[in-house]
Amino acid sequence: MKRLILLLFALLPVLAHAAEGHPAQWENAIAAFEATDRVHPPAVGSILFIGSSSIEHWKSLAADFPEVSVINRGFGGSELADSTYFADRIVAPYHPRAVVLYAGDNDLQDGHSPAQVRDDFAAFVRKVRSVDPGVPIAFVAIKPSIARKVLLPKVSQANALIKAYAAKQKHVTYLDVYTPMLGADGQPQLKWFGDDGLHMNRTGYALWISIIKPWVDKQPVDAMPR
Repeated sequence: MKRLILLLFALLPVLAHAAEGHPAQWENAIAAFEATDRVHPPAVGSILFIGSSSIEHWKSLAADFPEVSVINRGFGGSELADSTYFADRIVAPYHPRAVVLYAGDNDLQDGHSPAQVRDDFAAFVRKVRSVDPGVPIAFVAIKPSIARKVLLPKVSQANALIKAYAAKQKHVTYLDVYTPMLGADGQPQLKWFGDDGLHMNRTGYALWISIIKPWVDKQPVDAMPR
């Protein structure tokens, strides 16, 4: 009995991490996406943008990528594991032509290690590829926010780990928005952000478009999952 109790205590951190991927607070957001899909089914073969508030706040997404059909499935405050957990509902049904993911800064803010962020991205890739094995996936680097300047060393480390992981995978790409968002002094710059220093303004999104669009444009239609 004592050994069983000790085993349960040892498993608590693992179980807690597993539970992080499906918080109840996202259920309304996911249900709203599903309701929208029933009324206006997205085109199969669209480019799926998914992740946290930087995706959710991207209201001009369709206008910014007029040559392709896009789907915005960002839900603010979410972590990488949330996108993985809900992938059966907001990734798999779309059979996207390609996936653009932004998440990770909320993870670091909540105390996750850079290695855990990398591992959670790898789990997202595995989950999506279990449905569409060849789908291209791009990870948009974690941005250097003014409001979370204290996290900059961890942001840099997490980005480096994800970049190294992506380089070893087929059709997984790391899109570096981190480096150009830093000033000559290596610090976050005000010009990319709104008043809260966390969410980007139009200038910030314009920079992102210049980096993401070339990758999107390279995704061939005939590479769409079947």
